[in-house]
Amino acid sequence: MAGPSSGQRQPAHRGKVVSWLRKVFELNDNGLNWPRGVMILDALLVPLVVFWAIGYEQYLLSAVFAVLLTAVTDPGGSYWYRTSHNFVFALFGAGVTALGFGIGTDAWGWLVLASFLFTLVAGLTVVFGVHRFVAAYLLNVWFIVAIAVAFAFHQHALITSYTWAQVVAYAGGSVLWIVLTCIAWLVRGRHDRPQPIAEIPGDISRRKLSRPVLMFMVLRALVLAGTVALTFGANLSYGYWMSIAAIVAMKPALDQSTLFGAQRLAGALIGAGAAILLLLIPANEHGLRLLIVDHGLTVVALVLMMHAAATRMWNYALYCGVVAAAVLLLVDLPQPTNYSAEGYRVLWTLCGVGLSVIVMLLAELLGRRRAAKAPPRPAKQPA
Repeated sequence: MAGPSSGQRQPAHRGKVVSWLRKVFELNDNGLNWPRGVMILDALLVPLVVFWAIGYEQYLLSAVFAVLLTAVTDPGGSYWYRTSHNFVFALFGAGVTALGFGIGTDAWGWLVLASFLFTLVAGLTVVFGVHRFVAAYLLNVWFIVAIAVAFAFHQHALITSYTWAQVVAYAGGSVLWIVLTCIAWLVRGRHDRPQPIAEIPGDISRRKLSRPVLMFMVLRALVLAGTVALTFGANLSYGYWMSIAAIVAMKPALDQSTLFGAQRLAGALIGAGAAILLLLIPANEHGLRLLIVDHGLTVVALVLMMHAAATRMWNYALYCGVVAAAVLLLVDLPQPTNYSAEGYRVLWTLCGVGLSVIVMLLAELLGRRRAAKAPPRPAKQPA
C-alpha cells in the first residue's frame, strides 16, 4: 500500500516544483526596453574608451558604477530638480568610494565595523521614502564592491590603485551622466522627462520606522558584517564573493514577495555561474593574449549591463543574473587567476546566497510573529 501512495505523491510534488519554476522564470514580452539598454551602453562606452586610451583600466569599475547608479536613481522631472538630485547623489557616491577604497586595506575589524554601520544606516533610510532607500541600497552594494576591489588590488603586486584616483573616476562617471541628461534636455526642447529607469520607486514620502523593520535592518547588517568578518578575518581566498553574493541576493525591503526573493536568488546563482565560466577563459593566459582576452571580457561585461537595462521588466531572475555576471566580471578581471580559484568562487557564492536565504526566512518569521501579536480588529456594528 505504501508504494502506490508514495508514487502518487511524487508527481504532485514534482508538479508544484515545475509550477514554481515557471513563475520564477515567467517572461513578460512587453517588458523589453532595448532603447534604454542602448542608451546605457552608449554612456558606458565613454569611460571604457577613456581608460583604455590612458592605460588605467583599474579605475574603470568606479566610473562604470557611477554611470549606472546615477542613471538608476535619476528621478526624472524638471531638469534642475534632476540635476540637483544627481549632484547630491554623486557627492554621496564619491564619499562612499573614498571610504571603501580608503579602508579596504585596513585591519579586518575596521572593515567589519564599517560594513555593519554602513548597511544599518543604508537600511534605515527607508524612513525618508522608498526612492531614497533604493539609492542607499545601491550605494551599499557599491561600498562592499569597493572594499573587495581595494583589498584585491592590495594583494596584487602588479596593480597600483590610488584612493583619490578612484574617487575622481567615480565623480567623472557621475558628471558624465549629468552632462548626457543636459544634452538630452536641450535636444528635446527643454521639456521635463520621466525617470530613465521607470521601475525604480519614485516615492519620497516619509515613513514610520516600525520595530519589525528595524529588527530586519539590524539582522541584515549583522549578516553582512559576518560575511566580511569571515572573508577578511579568516583571510579566505576570494571570500569577498560571499559578501557580494549576500548583498546582491538580499531582499531590499520587507514587503517584497517570496517570488521576487526566489528570483533574486536564482539570478545570483545564474550570474555567478556565468561569470565563473567566463573567467575560466583568461585563467592560464599571459602577456598580450591575456590583455586581449581581458579587454574582450570587459566589453562583454558592458554588453551584459546593456541587457540588464533592457530586460529589467522582462524577467527579474534573468535581470539579476545578468547584473551579477557583469559585476563579478568587472570585479575580478584586473586580477588573473588559475583554475583552482574557480572552486573557491563557487563555494563562497553559494555561502553568500545561503546566508541571504536565512535572512529572508528570519524576516518572514518576524513578520508572522508581528501578525500573530497584533490585536484582533473590532467587529463592525450593524447599521
